[in-house]
Amino acid sequence: MKTTVRALLGASALTAVALAAQAETLTIATVNNGDMIRMQGLTSDFTEKTGHEVEWVTLEENVLRQRVTTDITTKGGAFDIMTIGMYETPIWGANGWLVPLDDLSESYDADDILPAMRAGLSHDGTLYAAPFYGESSMIMYRTDLMEKAGLEMPEAPTWQFIREAAAAMTDRENDINGICLRGKAGWGEGGAFITVTGNSFGARWFDEDWNAQFDQPEWKEALTFFVDMMSESGPAGYATNGFNENLSLFQQGKCGMWIDATVAASFVTNPNDSTVADKVGFALAPNAEGVEKRANWLWAWALGIPAGTQKEAAAKQFIEWATSKEYIELVAANEGWANVPPGARTSLYENDNYKDIPFAKMTLDSINAADPQNPTVDPVPYVGVQFVAIPEFAGIATEVSQEFSAVYAGQQSVDEALAKAQDITNEAMEAAGYR
Repeated sequence: MKTTVRALLGASALTAVALAAQAETLTIATVNNGDMIRMQGLTSDFTEKTGHEVEWVTLEENVLRQRVTTDITTKGGAFDIMTIGMYETPIWGANGWLVPLDDLSESYDADDILPAMRAGLSHDGTLYAAPFYGESSMIMYRTDLMEKAGLEMPEAPTWQFIREAAAAMTDRENDINGICLRGKAGWGEGGAFITVTGNSFGARWFDEDWNAQFDQPEWKEALTFFVDMMSESGPAGYATNGFNENLSLFQQGKCGMWIDATVAASFVTNPNDSTVADKVGFALAPNAEGVEKRANWLWAWALGIPAGTQKEAAAKQFIEWATSKEYIELVAANEGWANVPPGARTSLYENDNYKDIPFAKMTLDSINAADPQNPTVDPVPYVGVQFVAIPEFAGIATEVSQEFSAVYAGQQSVDEALAKAQDITNEAMEAAGYR
């Protein structure tokens, strides 16, 4: 019987339970980026195969984090599926707040998930969220502007080269900024970017005894470099620019370079959305001269099920549908292989249809270059590249990122922000019992 039902379901990889279960309406919280919006447009395929309906709650990244965190910590029950990432998943899994995904169907092939993604979404070897897509960060740049500047992008450039190139590509009269980077407050927005920038200058959040390190010279060098470069070559108002704002600027031809999530590559090279689609090159995120760590992160937007949902079986069916090999094929059939969710499955990078996509190799190389177990030059007591995998981090880093954004907006100095960051972090860690 089971074999027959699976055959009827064909490539959907949904189990017999899908047909037997009563049709449900799932409420899913997600982030307002292009891949998630694309998924919403394809959910009729899921409904046709299962009978389940989907209601979407689509939120800006910072708001999403606040809403899902509040809901799961208070057992609010507003969502049947949450879009979460590598920071939340292991912590919430350890707390028993998420349903383990240890019984997904054989045809789903959980072993095909890239090891870096599976490890980052697991606790004690158990998967608690399935990656919709995975990412690192890399440089996306205008090949025509780089050539016009008389420069050639190395595959693995330094920050010093990036600053030189940004200045050479800046053309204020024609509204072209040499570089566009995140300055928006929020631990996962501008906070993530300045953390990996700090890593690439030899900085770290904490020493091995959980003492904050913002009073160390590496942080001052990193933050000063960032502010000076953006003042020279960045867009006005960059203090409020996050992923989506910079994506829009790049697609409009207003950025010479953009260093951000590898997932953006399909959007900046899509001629339907990007005015510079045929003029984009890719390179590894930069490092400071003499420092081995690069300014690239490791992340997955993933789907998890809050414990206590009354619709667990249907929620698992949706997760299998949305993060499957078959979903990748569905996107490819509708929008082309360049637009499939990247960075989650090994098989995608072995697929002949995907190997020649211009950003595929650089995406995988960037993901493999990130090391959450050893994110900094000097030893640290934490795991995580652009975040510190402790429950207190989100609150601390959001406050710190607000201080840094105030520097970007010209409201305080680098020294003032770093002093505040040091106090905010140490006080919070003392209150939490780390010191």
